[in-house]
Amino acid sequence: MAQAVVLLASMLIFSNVGHCVYSPTLIVDMAKVLMDNYCTPEKLKGMEETIDAASSNTEILSIPDPVTLASVLTEGVRNTIGDFRVKVTYEPEYVPAVPPAMPDIPPEQLAGMIKASVKVEVLEGNIAYLKIQHIIGEEMAQKVGPLLLEYIWDKVLPTSAMILDLRSAVSGELSGIPYIVSYYTDSEPLIHIDSVYDRPSDITTELWSMPTLLGKRYGTSKPLMILTSKNTLGVAEDVAYCLKNLKRAMIVGEKTAGGTMKINKIKVGDTDFYVSVPVAKSINPITGMSWEIDGVAPDVEVPAEDALETAVAIIQLRAELPGLLQAAAALVADNYAFPSIGADVAAKLAAAADGGEYNTISTKDELKAKLSADLLKLSGDSCLKTTSNIPPLPPMNPTPEMFIELIKVSFHTDVFENNIGYLRFDMFGDFEHVAAISKIIVEHVWNKVVDTDALIVDLRNNVGGPTSSIAGFCSYFFDSDKQIVLDRLYDGPSNTTRDLLTLTQLTGRRYGSKKSLLVLTSGVTAGAAEEFVFIMKRFGRAMIIGETTRGGCHPPETFRVGESDIFLSMPIAHSETSQGPSWEGAGIAPHIPVPAGAALDTAKSILNKHSSGQK
Repeated sequence: MAQAVVLLASMLIFSNVGHCVYSPTLIVDMAKVLMDNYCTPEKLKGMEETIDAASSNTEILSIPDPVTLASVLTEGVRNTIGDFRVKVTYEPEYVPAVPPAMPDIPPEQLAGMIKASVKVEVLEGNIAYLKIQHIIGEEMAQKVGPLLLEYIWDKVLPTSAMILDLRSAVSGELSGIPYIVSYYTDSEPLIHIDSVYDRPSDITTELWSMPTLLGKRYGTSKPLMILTSKNTLGVAEDVAYCLKNLKRAMIVGEKTAGGTMKINKIKVGDTDFYVSVPVAKSINPITGMSWEIDGVAPDVEVPAEDALETAVAIIQLRAELPGLLQAAAALVADNYAFPSIGADVAAKLAAAADGGEYNTISTKDELKAKLSADLLKLSGDSCLKTTSNIPPLPPMNPTPEMFIELIKVSFHTDVFENNIGYLRFDMFGDFEHVAAISKIIVEHVWNKVVDTDALIVDLRNNVGGPTSSIAGFCSYFFDSDKQIVLDRLYDGPSNTTRDLLTLTQLTGRRYGSKKSLLVLTSGVTAGAAEEFVFIMKRFGRAMIIGETTRGGCHPPETFRVGESDIFLSMPIAHSETSQGPSWEGAGIAPHIPVPAGAALDTAKSILNKHSSGQK
């Protein structure tokens, strides 16, 4: 606090001031008001030194205009103690207001006042909307209680969710806090809601939930949203903060004003200067902190004018959640490629929903993210997740010339020294489409490498695609004298297993089973490419060089969750594992592990040495 005078004086540039307009006791008396009444006395350490220094500070007290002086004093105090709520004013005509006694108002007039100050409505979806501008205290609540029930509470009590609008609530009484909070809690056990410290009396009052109330409670199970704005002030902030930290309500809107429980305007000595000073503070028993100065931060921050629409959307989403999660669990149980895992995932997903793990979800994006994370955690399969529903591209009718250009871009071939062939492509195509252009592929791609003495197939950048062409592609590397079962694939939706066989008829010539075949892989190699590598390695038909493959899955299918716009991407088929482990989720280890960037040179070196040895 010793720097307080410096902070005050630094705001002014005065020179050659002849005499003080105001007595040094002005600052001394102002400091005493703060020391005796400010709600956080620990911030006032060093005030005594400031008072001593003030007696020799003539610059501030020489300001002739009292309004300007009050402004300078305000800024200095705020900078010193870090509290914007403190304010010094000059008000020669100020008359302290005396709280009026409770008037004896006829019930009809009281009813009119209640209707005018509280807006109540039942929105579509059986959502209660209650807008409050003033939180009444205990005395008023007891007097107008029956009317509150008749005109307000009985209308909202049967609803399935409530929105409490405090965006315009700027006033209220301390004794009203337990009343309003208790309607959203159970009667037992009693809950310590808040503690309020009053500095002038040095008394801390604990606020507890009430065991009995007029009318029925709204309870603890139905959704409660509280709307706030930057204007939400004082007692209304406390209500929002208490219900938020009791985890009974979600706050939607803007950060609140950061006001105070109680502020007094206190006269400074015998002058016409007054200090508005917070004399009480809230100390939340859960957080050990207060909403004062900083305000109440919303759980979902949106402009105040959008808060109601946002809250309604959240309530509607949460009402849909049980059905959506049940539908998602059923899809996994009925279609997932691994039935036993799918049944377990479905059961645990339903249990997570019943256990309230999804109760804090506010948006579809949050739901998708959590659902994906839970599916991964429960299944260990990164291919089982939520996805965007990307509609298929419309069918195209390209000309033969367009096909040729597409193939030239999609495939890369070369013939290296010692008649070593090289074939690279980065995605598998659908078999039906490949069949339609098979003659073009054979002519412009396959015929360039089929007569080589050895072949390098580069799948380092192959991200997969449909597996419908796998059997055909594999067949080129086996002989035609007998049909081979390349793999057995289990289909989840039909609960059947089918054999993946080599084809007896192919377009173009076979490479055969005798010539050397090397396949390059990386951590990118995935899906259908992994299935090809898996088959070639299991039959000992190819040497695998590079990195362990990604460990993806057979091409997943997209399923709509109920009638929503949420979709699951789910593998429905897997390589039958009765003959040993598969590649899904684990990847395929190479015979010769090298960094992907070195795989081609390694393969060429092996084949060149082999060729030299034969010579």
